[in-house]
Amino acid sequence: MFARAFRVRANTSIKGSDRRKLRSDVAAAFPSLSPEQVAELVPNKEELNVIKIYSHKGEAITVYMNHRNPILFEVEKVLYPTVYTLWVYPDLLPAFTTWPPVLQKLAGGADLMLPGVVVPPSGLPQVTRGTLCAVTLLGNRAPVAVGVATMSTEEMLAAGMKGKGFAVLHTHLDHLWEHGDKSSPPTLAPLGTDCAAVESAGGQEELQGKEPEQPVDIGDLSLRDRDTCAELLGKEELHESRAAEPAEDASTQHQQEAEDSRTPQEQMDALFNQCFFHALKCRVKKSDLPLLTSTFLGSHMVSCCPAGKQLDIKKSSYKKFSKFLQCMQHQRILQVKELSKGVESIVDVDWKHPDIKAFAVPEGFSSASAAQDSKSEEGEQVYHAPEIIPLYGVSTKMIPLFQESGHRKGSILSSSEVRNIIINYVKSNELVDETNKNFVKVNAILCDCLLDKSEQDEISHLKWDELLSRCLERLQPFHQVTFSGQEPVVRKGNIEPIDISIAQRSSNKKVTIIKNLELYGLDPQCVANTLQQKVQASATISPAPGTKDRVQVQIQGNQIHHLAKMLLEEYQLPRKYIQGLDKAPKLGRKK
Repeated sequence: MFARAFRVRANTSIKGSDRRKLRSDVAAAFPSLSPEQVAELVPNKEELNVIKIYSHKGEAITVYMNHRNPILFEVEKVLYPTVYTLWVYPDLLPAFTTWPPVLQKLAGGADLMLPGVVVPPSGLPQVTRGTLCAVTLLGNRAPVAVGVATMSTEEMLAAGMKGKGFAVLHTHLDHLWEHGDKSSPPTLAPLGTDCAAVESAGGQEELQGKEPEQPVDIGDLSLRDRDTCAELLGKEELHESRAAEPAEDASTQHQQEAEDSRTPQEQMDALFNQCFFHALKCRVKKSDLPLLTSTFLGSHMVSCCPAGKQLDIKKSSYKKFSKFLQCMQHQRILQVKELSKGVESIVDVDWKHPDIKAFAVPEGFSSASAAQDSKSEEGEQVYHAPEIIPLYGVSTKMIPLFQESGHRKGSILSSSEVRNIIINYVKSNELVDETNKNFVKVNAILCDCLLDKSEQDEISHLKWDELLSRCLERLQPFHQVTFSGQEPVVRKGNIEPIDISIAQRSSNKKVTIIKNLELYGLDPQCVANTLQQKVQASATISPAPGTKDRVQVQIQGNQIHHLAKMLLEEYQLPRKYIQGLDKAPKLGRKK
C-alpha cells in the first residue's frame, strides 16, 4: 500500500472530542491494550495530528501522527497500527516470522508467501482468514510489517505452506515509515518458541553431521548472509517455494562450491558487496562524511571494481542503488539521510562493524588502491548528470478536461501522456474541424479550461500545437530527477537552475558565488576543491541565504569561464539548467 509515494491532501490537529473518539476506536480495535496503554498511544495533551493522503492507486487513507511519527492508519474505517506502534507494543498482533532477506521484497510491495514463513516447533499462531497480523524477522521480536491473513492457520497447513499467506499493508522501509523519523527496529529478545525456531533452522544439517547455526540477530548478518539475501531476492520472483532457503545456504563451504554455478544476477550482487566493503575499508574516511550516495557509487565503489568487470545496479537483484544502501543500513553498517530534498548522503559509517573489519582486499589492489586513493584525494571524481524530466499536475481548473480519462486533481503526467489525453478527448468529442484538420473546435470545456475571459467570445478554433501548449501552460509544473543508481524523485515546480552570480567585496574585489549544486547531485565541497585547484584561488563553503539545508560555494575572482567549462564539458550538464553564464568577463585584446 505504501511501497510507492503517496500524496498528502490535508494535515490538521486533533481536538479533544476527536481524541476521545479515536481513543475509543483504538480500544475497540485492539482489546489487548490496557486503558493505560490506550491513553499512552493517544495522549490528552501532546501534539496529535491527522493527515489525509491518497496512495498511488487513489485509495483514501487517514494517518494519525504522534511525536512526528505515524502511529495508526485508517482505511475504509478500519484501524491499523504502524511499525512505530508495534515496536512499543510488539505483542499487539499475532506474529509470524520470516527470513531477514524477505523484508526488502515486502518493502517493495510484495505480499508474504507461505514458503517464506518460518514454522516454529510449537506451531503457528492460530488465526482466521482476515485476521490482522504482524511479521517479524528471525531472531528479533520487533515487527517489521503489518498484513492481513489470506487464509486461516488450518488452511495454511493444509496447503502445504504454499501460496500467498498475507496481504502486506505496511512495512519498515516503506514510504509511510519514511514519513516518520526513519528509526530502525529495536532488538527485542525472541520468545522461547522463536529461539527454538532459529535452532531448528540448522536441524537438517545437524542430522547430516553438521553443527547447527547460532540464533540469528538482525544486526548479525555477515557478508555471507547478505549474499544469500540478494540471492533469495533474485530467485523469489521465479520460485516462491525457495523463499526459506537462506538457512540452507549457511555454510561458507557450500557457497564456495556453488560459486561457479551462480547466475549473472548473483555475480553482480557479489560484485556490489565486494566493491562496497572495499570502498568503505580503503577509500572513505570519516572526514569525507557526509558523502553523497551518488559520489560514493560513482567515485569510490567504481574505482574498486576489478579489471574487466563493471558495476551495473540494473543487473543486480536490488535494481536500484538506494535499495542496496537500505539493505546495508538495515545491517547497521552505515546510515543514510536526505540532507537536502531528494539528495541522499551517507552521514555515518560503523568502521568497527565485523564485516568491514573482516573484509580482505582482493589481490592486486593493495598498491593500486593507494595510488588511486591519493588520486581521489586530489578531487578527481566520476560524476553522472541526473536525468531531469518535466511533469505536469492536473489543477482544479483543468479537471473537466482530464476527468474523462480517469484523472483527478493532483494526477501527475508526462508531456506525452498529456498530449495523448488531449488528442483522445478531441477525437472522442468529434472536435476536429471538418474543413481544416489542422484546427480544433473549441467546445465549452476547452473554452473554460484554456481561454482567458477576454478570448472566450473571440476564439472558436485553435491549432493543434496552440491547443497543446495552452494546456501545458495551465497545468501545475512538476519535475522528476533520477540520479545514477537511485530511485526517481518527483518534486513540485520547475527545478531551480544552478545559479552563478558575481558579488563585490571590500577593496573592489569580485567573488563568484554558486548555488543549488545539491539539486543536481553535485557535492559543493568537491566543486570548491576542484575549482580551487584549477584557478589557484581561495574557495569557501557557507550556508546559502534563505535556505535551510543548502550551501553555496564562493571563490575569489570572476571564474565563470572555468566554471562553465567544468559544468558543461566535464559534468555534461545541459546549459538550460545553468543560470548566470552570461556574466563571464569579456576577453579583450591586451595592448
